[in-house]
Amino acid sequence: MHLPAPIHTYFTATAPQDGEAFAAAFAADAIVHDEGQDHRGPEAIRNWWLAAKAKYRHSAEPLDVTEVAGKSVVRARVTGDFPGSPAILTFTFGQADDRITDLEIG
Repeated sequence: MHLPAPIHTYFTATAPQDGEAFAAAFAADAIVHDEGQDHRGPEAIRNWWLAAKAKYRHSAEPLDVTEVAGKSVVRARVTGDFPGSPAILTFTFGQADDRITDLEIG
């Protein structure tokens, strides 16, 4: 499966050492919506990602990707320290200029 470069970085970055590369995959005005919260800008998104990795010690394995309404929708098997693990989650990515502009996880 071919994932665009910033989405590939999203799924392959390792916390905490890849924090800068992870943040660089996001546009300056990017927004991530996860667990009812919005995280805006690369620094806040990196901080959210590091906190989630520390809390859930999770990994996500992309299963497939489709294009829907101009967005990349990735279904991934997420495994970690949370009830219901493993779970299949949907990651909906908006992109522009080889950066992630928005992400909704559900």
